Amino acid sequence: MQVNHTNIKVRYQETDMMGVVYHANYLVWFEIGRTALIEDLGFYYHQLEKQGVVSPVVDAAVQFKHPVRYGDEIFIETWVKNYDGLRITYGYAVKHNSGEIAVTGETKHVIVKKESFRPVSIRKNFPDWHEAYLAAMEAAK
Repeated sequence: MQVNHTNIKVRYQETDMMGVVYHANYLVWFEIGRTALIEDLGFYYHQLEKQGVVSPVVDAAVQFKHPVRYGDEIFIETWVKNYDGLRITYGYAVKHNSGEIAVTGETKHVIVKKESFRPVSIRKNFPDWHEAYLAAMEAAK
């Protein structure tokens, strides 16, 4: 499976009063990892947006396993978990540098027209991106 590894050093403002990373920040980190993975595949969101499409999150799930704290150096693994030509599910694992898994999760997306938010088939409208997703998933087998 093609996996992107993105390093993060936890900043003070990302923590809460308990001294751990505030839960909503994991979704920001997922986006950082997802964007990096898409760039690894040779694509850029800003180029797609110029073509009149965007990729909203339609579902998100996060499982918290171990705390992450200010100053920790962690990394996010991101991969294409599922893809059917229209919907994309990205998988994530936030890990301490020791390899201990802190958080896992996934986000589901579709590509939609920016003006109407009507779904757009990646398979039909972005064949290069479609092939890249298939290849990224094939590498997982």
